[in-house]
Amino acid sequence: MTKLLFICGKNRLRSPTAEQVFSREPGVEPASAGIGRDSDEPVSPYMLEWADIIFVMERSHLTKLRKRFGKHLHRQRVVCLDIRDDYEYMDPELVAILKRKVRKHLGTVSSRTPPSLG
Repeated sequence: MTKLLFICGKNRLRSPTAEQVFSREPGVEPASAGIGRDSDEPVSPYMLEWADIIFVMERSHLTKLRKRFGKHLHRQRVVCLDIRDDYEYMDPELVAILKRKVRKHLGTVSSRTPPSLG
């Protein structure tokens, strides 16, 4: 199971949409958080260490993440999706963009994941 963490500014629109969209994707376990201090679900060191891939929505989120939590970023791959804050929760255009941009990163992880023993 590949653990995906989606991060946006306040965890109200983009990252919760991504979590919802990928909650139905086989082989992944998604979560979401916000990098802002007033986020509905703030990023925590535990979340970062839990994740296999961290997706941030904007470059500014990546900068803040590295500045505040750099010591908790070890083995995880961090990907900037370059999705501006122009969408509402579950906006069909946002859903399509997320699927297109995120799925291309999932294939590389699943090819490295060892086969299940069960």
